[in-house]
Amino acid sequence: MGKVQFLNQEHVFLVNDPETQLAFADHPHQRIGILGGTFNPIHNGHLLMAEQVFDKLKLDEIWLMPNKKPPHAHTKDTIDDAYRVDMIELAIADNPHFRLEDIELQREGKSYTVETMEILKALYPNNEFYFIIGADMIENLPQWHRIDELIKLVHFVGVGREGYKAESDYPLIFVDAEGMTASSTAIRKAIANGDSIRYLVPQAVNDYIKEKGLYLQHES
Repeated sequence: MGKVQFLNQEHVFLVNDPETQLAFADHPHQRIGILGGTFNPIHNGHLLMAEQVFDKLKLDEIWLMPNKKPPHAHTKDTIDDAYRVDMIELAIADNPHFRLEDIELQREGKSYTVETMEILKALYPNNEFYFIIGADMIENLPQWHRIDELIKLVHFVGVGREGYKAESDYPLIFVDAEGMTASSTAIRKAIANGDSIRYLVPQAVNDYIKEKGLYLQHES
């Protein structure tokens, strides 16, 4: 089992400390983890990340939130939103505490996380949100749009393996996790090369990709 650390500018709290346990005890709100991404395609690394955060932070649910396709992306690198949604639904069908949240796909224009979370907080005022990011994204938090407002809306959860630096000037929960070496980019290239992606994605997603003929073109 990996450890969980609660970080701010001065302190680190381990999950088995009394102060941390009190912070989690008898919370009146639903505690929701949000994992955003292009999910192009969703893979087992995404699911492992979400499940380990769910388990270690004792959340009520994890919402997987696909991003809108970047407007600058090359057509060979992206697929229609409907395909990504279908694959997410197939991947999480057997997990009762995972659900799809497609709010960003319904919005027009650029989708900034802070604006999305403002909407979700208005829709679900009794929920407390934990926004999950990879450890490699922690150092980029100062560049996030309206970050000082965003940190008032969510708890950021950084996920990585032993050896990752868990340092930030912003309040952060860091979760050590294992088995997250899969990459959507590598999976797309493997498919284009005719290589097997078995065990990199759920079998239902693998079958769907083959059925629809997705990712058969090489990326530039």
